[in-house]
Amino acid sequence: MEFKHTNLPIENEYPKLVRDKIPQIIKDKEGVDAIVRRIDGDGEFLKYLVQKIIEEASELQNANGAENVKEELADILELIDNILIVNKITVEDVARIQEEKHHKNGGFEQRILMLGKNSR
Repeated sequence: MEFKHTNLPIENEYPKLVRDKIPQIIKDKEGVDAIVRRIDGDGEFLKYLVQKIIEEASELQNANGAENVKEELADILELIDNILIVNKITVEDVARIQEEKHHKNGGFEQRILMLGKNSR
């Protein structure tokens, strides 16, 4: 699968978290070195993981077609996996809370769009 850039401004904001092989891919494709540093602390890593989810959510919002949607969702899942690891949370922990919230507040099956509230 060939990645297709959405050319959103958020994609070109730095500093940003990138996948491990991206610096070498840039060097191979563009002939330039990426300027990088390693993140040591979990706090900073989490900050950039969340920032990257926002970037990927923006790309998902602008995705064209099911294949592109799958690609963006895969990126978001990769980020979620890392957030779980850093926080020592299991998928089962999250699934349990998801189920509780679904039972208490419902899901999105009815596709309800709230337009506001009437004043009293």
